[in-house]
Amino acid sequence: MTQTPIRNPRALLVACAGLAGSAALLWGASATVWFRIAGPPGRSATESTGAQVAPSLTGVALLALAAIAAVVATGGLLRRAVGALLALVGIVVGVVVVQSMLVPPSGYVARTAAPLLAVAGVVVLLVVGVFVLLREPRFPRFGARYAAPGARRVETDPDRAAWQALDAGVDPTADVPRSRGDDPGDGGRTRPG
Repeated sequence: MTQTPIRNPRALLVACAGLAGSAALLWGASATVWFRIAGPPGRSATESTGAQVAPSLTGVALLALAAIAAVVATGGLLRRAVGALLALVGIVVGVVVVQSMLVPPSGYVARTAAPLLAVAGVVVLLVVGVFVLLREPRFPRFGARYAAPGARRVETDPDRAAWQALDAGVDPTADVPRSRGDDPGDGGRTRPG
């Protein structure tokens, strides 16, 4: 017999915080200057931001934010698929970022520390993806208490039910058993048995 894992709301909170942190790091990396490139003689150097060097950073930052809702709203196999997708995206974008760092644009003069923000954001995204993939059974599931039960009996107001029966052409008193003394014509007297 398998043991049911204990649900831990903190695990879900850690995953959501990691995704928010990854989104912030990737967004910051896309908006900051990565390289300063020497211009023609007599002109100042131009700057290349992370969004120019690795255009996917902004989209991946938005994906990390959307993944917060996906991790909270899903469960089971679907939540694990979200974790696997996050890990895969982390690997792919990590390769792009490292290539951009190793092969700078031609004629660059200086490199900033901004690419390290992107590396940190990608690492956090990858770690959160693997965490969601492996720890999903411990995450709480939020939709279960709001799901409609299968054969739940709906309580109806007896007066309303009587009127609905009359509207349908059914006598609502036909199934009610009559006891002695209920006949208004007998003055409330009981008949001798």
